[in-house]
Amino acid sequence: MMMGTFPPTADKWAMSFHYPNFYNDMWRIYGRVFFDDADYFRVGDEKHFDPERIRDFMFERGIASCPTVKQAIRETGNASDKNLTVVTPVDLDNILLQVPKVQTLFTTGGKATEVLLGLLAEPIAKSKYPKTNDSMNYPYKWQSDDLELLDRQVNDLTLYRLPSTSRAYPLSLDKKVAAYKAFFEKMGKL
Repeated sequence: MMMGTFPPTADKWAMSFHYPNFYNDMWRIYGRVFFDDADYFRVGDEKHFDPERIRDFMFERGIASCPTVKQAIRETGNASDKNLTVVTPVDLDNILLQVPKVQTLFTTGGKATEVLLGLLAEPIAKSKYPKTNDSMNYPYKWQSDDLELLDRQVNDLTLYRLPSTSRAYPLSLDKKVAAYKAFFEKMGKL
């Protein structure tokens, strides 16, 4: 399951779906990784992507997507995670019930990684956070007493940290594509 932070302000949206900003490279990266075409999900020459085509693709490949943040304040009004104040993190119990086969969470940057690690019962020092393109066991403990949840093992999740797809992140598109491609190969999705 792909987990980012929080969408930009609505004026930056080019579609109603995850990673809606046309200038974020997420869907170009997916296009190159899976179809060798950065514009695969783009609608012609228009400055937006096709959310239905993306949804169909993700469903077909078994890739879920969910933000790590349910409610936030963008302190400066831009999409930078540096100025993002998390008000309410994701309700991971509820999300994992909806996608019970998920074994791997992958974050699309540092803030998303920080938010997910903040959900753990035992805090992890920032020095122990996975570096970009690394992984760690994610010992998430259910917050609910629901018996259905008790059937799921506590330590069965892995967390991978991938590079941010923001153009503000100082890594070339080619290197981002290589990182995502290596990850999806490892996950058996390619």
